[in-house]
Amino acid sequence: MKHLITALAAVLLLAVGGLFTVSAAQSSSTKSAMSSKPVTEQRTPAAAPKDKAEPERTPTPTPSSTPSPTAATVPPAASPAPTAAAPAASATASTASAPRIVPAAASGNGSSSYPLHSNVISTTFWVGEIFNASLSDGSQVCSTYNSQWAYHHTGVKLGTVDAGAAGCPGSYYGGCDGVSSGSGSSFTCATEQRVASNGYFPLNQPTPLENPFYLDLPYDDLNDSVAFQERCQVIPWAAADNAATGVDNCANQDYSYMKNRWVQITGPNGNTCYGQIQDAGPSSGSEYHDSAYVFGAGDSRPVNQSFSADASQGAGMDVSPALNGCLGFAELDGSSDRVSWRFIDRANVPAGPWLTVETTSGVNN
Repeated sequence: MKHLITALAAVLLLAVGGLFTVSAAQSSSTKSAMSSKPVTEQRTPAAAPKDKAEPERTPTPTPSSTPSPTAATVPPAASPAPTAAAPAASATASTASAPRIVPAAASGNGSSSYPLHSNVISTTFWVGEIFNASLSDGSQVCSTYNSQWAYHHTGVKLGTVDAGAAGCPGSYYGGCDGVSSGSGSSFTCATEQRVASNGYFPLNQPTPLENPFYLDLPYDDLNDSVAFQERCQVIPWAAADNAATGVDNCANQDYSYMKNRWVQITGPNGNTCYGQIQDAGPSSGSEYHDSAYVFGAGDSRPVNQSFSADASQGAGMDVSPALNGCLGFAELDGSSDRVSWRFIDRANVPAGPWLTVETTSGVNN
């Protein structure tokens, strides 16, 4: 019995020892797995700050090909972590609803040596507007520099203007920098009040593909024969433009020295805002070569005598809804607001919503 008890005790000790060994091995394995888990969890938040900072980059000057400028202008990070996709998508979505402003360090100081034009009557026009379909220049579906202006500005195409129409035949309609309604011959595009809270961008349309801060001046250096012939003698930056590009475009009928040119404007509210030339006007006839007013140093009044509530002078500029809001115009579509303006070189344009989407596209006939 004693030997049996001794044998049983030995067996029991061996069994208990085996159980202890297995338990210790399992405990060691579990502890090892738990110690590796925090390493994995720490990698995810470590990558997040880099991707979160990506939307703060200065956008490229090329217009976006999608309604969101951020989607086209923010390059992907090199070798992004798999977990970085969600924050990036969220940043893009929020930027589309609230256009991002370029950091001040990326822009100029607003200085300009060009002549100042003061107390000029300005009216408002907008992409997609049709104010008189019976006039050859009565529609903003196209511009003098872009036969598909509304389409390139908005990316919207609902149909084509009839080939026999007085204004913009063959152009796509449906693009609207405002409030659109109707279709076909009943399509309309009305303006709207713009506000600072979203950078004066459209409230009822997708984020524009081209700069919503646009304007016109009565000098068409492309389609007005007088302006075209004299443009390299009267446009102050023509020679420098030729030198910078290495090409003499004076006789090039597919090139404009005016399109995309930057203008500094001070409005009724005292704000100074900036925009790009995208059309020519206003004019009551064919006087789209008003060089004395547009480029002169004597603060001449415009040759145009129309579209003004002031009997002593006609309107000398049209501005977009974004500029209308930024400059504090009293009316959305009035003819009594006055501005002071001058040309400004792109390098001196300061930070602001006017640089969120910059137009760089060339002439499109």
